[in-house]
Amino acid sequence: MIVELRTLRFFVAVAEEQSFTRAAERLSVAQPAVSHQIRSLEKELGEALFERNPRSVRLTEAGRVLLPLASQTLADADRVTAEFASRTALVTGTLLLGTVDGVQHTRLPALLGAFHRRYPGVAVQLVEGRSAGLISRVENGELDAAVVALPEHPLPQGMRSVVMLEDEIVAVVPADSPLAGRTSIPIELLSGKTLISYGHDSGLRPWLQSAFDAAGIDFATRYATNDAALHVALVEAGIGVSLTVGTDRALAGNPRVSAVPVSPSLTYRKALIWRGTPQPTRPLRALLALGPAAP
Repeated sequence: MIVELRTLRFFVAVAEEQSFTRAAERLSVAQPAVSHQIRSLEKELGEALFERNPRSVRLTEAGRVLLPLASQTLADADRVTAEFASRTALVTGTLLLGTVDGVQHTRLPALLGAFHRRYPGVAVQLVEGRSAGLISRVENGELDAAVVALPEHPLPQGMRSVVMLEDEIVAVVPADSPLAGRTSIPIELLSGKTLISYGHDSGLRPWLQSAFDAAGIDFATRYATNDAALHVALVEAGIGVSLTVGTDRALAGNPRVSAVPVSPSLTYRKALIWRGTPQPTRPLRALLALGPAAP
């Protein structure tokens, strides 16, 4: 026998109002619906619950036995609903989140904005670093999650990820360079050039190295820095060609340099990563529930 909570609510309303009509008004349903639910309940229990008179209804002995039980059951159900409805507001604590350079171009700022509005009791501590180090810190449980440049090799076992940005590396040349007018620069043309790019601690470095290895040319950076603005300044100074993230603000509206795609395309991805086990902290679960883990 399964008695639904909705049916018990109908029963309690009729018992308290001593009227099917008033109970229907209280429940905002049609009176026949109330009568049908009560008849179904009486059939299921095998006893009449009300003595029906032309002007009123009264509880039978069975009805008087059921009323306190039904009321307690509904009260318990309401407490359960209220408890879990309030858990959103009770999410507190600290979310330790690692970030790499250029994270402002990903979906993370908008995600954190929505997170703050939904969970103002959570403090978010942003920890800057390089991709390799941040991946290790997430794996070791020092950070809840991190936004990193995805490496070529698979992430450590048990680690999960969701892409937050797809971007590409471009060749940055002086605006008056013969290369500036091209729609793309074959990677082979970069052989022998003075290259300016990211340091060995950057998550993009191994990925760039593999692209050059695949083309059969040497990836020898004469100037290595993770500061994209410095990349551009060095290009402006006539030192060489930089391989720089295409979305970096240092390139935006700069008339002294030109950003040209490389062929084949040097695309890469930045992703939010976290450990699948043990279970993420409540702040991280709340962040993931806002959408990034289910694109």
